[in-house]
Amino acid sequence: MSPDTDPHRAAHPARPAGPAGARAALRSALFPALPLARVRALQVLVHAFVILDVLTFSDDVPAHAGNTGFYTPLALARLLHLPPVTAPLAYTLLGLLLTGCVAAILGWRPRLAGTVVAIAYWLWMLYSNSYGYIAHDHMALMVAVAVLPTVAHPPRPTGRDEAAGAASVTSEAAGWALRCVQIAVVATYAFSVIPKILYSGSLANWGNSAILTWASIRRGSPLAHWLVEHTPWVFVPAQWAGLALEALSPLVLFLRGRALHLAIALYLAFHLSTLVLLGIHFLPTAICWAAFLPLERVRPALRRRVRRG
Repeated sequence: MSPDTDPHRAAHPARPAGPAGARAALRSALFPALPLARVRALQVLVHAFVILDVLTFSDDVPAHAGNTGFYTPLALARLLHLPPVTAPLAYTLLGLLLTGCVAAILGWRPRLAGTVVAIAYWLWMLYSNSYGYIAHDHMALMVAVAVLPTVAHPPRPTGRDEAAGAASVTSEAAGWALRCVQIAVVATYAFSVIPKILYSGSLANWGNSAILTWASIRRGSPLAHWLVEHTPWVFVPAQWAGLALEALSPLVLFLRGRALHLAIALYLAFHLSTLVLLGIHFLPTAICWAAFLPLERVRPALRRRVRRG
């Protein structure tokens, strides 16, 4: 795709026809050569958010140590034969997460630190979700912590303009990791259509229901209550708009340039509206939208701005 935007950085030469061409197209789609600096920037962002997550949004694991009777392990937890969480185990995981995230952010052995974080965070989320609540907004974040350590990072730049040069170093491993995060982000929306069909019988039943009105009454903000009282007709169109965003989300993987940026803005605006109206933030997924953006340009741009200043 476009050299300036995701998911590809440079135009590809003409591909052979037939099976060889199909394999080349598939490799280009799944293993685009993308900047290593983009992975490094995403690594900092993701691990900073993991610290925030385990201390705020998903901080329930230590509390579950006293709720052994409510332990209903997820399928993966059953496959791993994970016992109910204990207080020593919970705080050990927390210590590993905080230490590993700080090390990864600082760039100290990022692959080792990232691997420790990936294992500890997956165990943390398995425990967090095995006591009655499934946080499906964490799927992309869990994929991100798992794939980012697979990318080897180049040595840190030391000279004046090496940072800009480092941003141009590309790798198929970096492209694969970023593509995995992108697919996980899109799948979060696409898969959410399935339970809507299972619970309501059809998309038409869900789209024409009063589910959003009920949610606004039950847990809505003052603005949501005002909408229920004065413009109740807005909720059914809003439900269909949300369904369209979820069902059409795979198309984002094929967008580039301004269309990609507009799509990202649209999905983030969707999450902002659910936050304002219902208090649902979906931040773990929102953070992972950064995998679609040219993050490697941020640091050189800041350095140039500082020099001008």
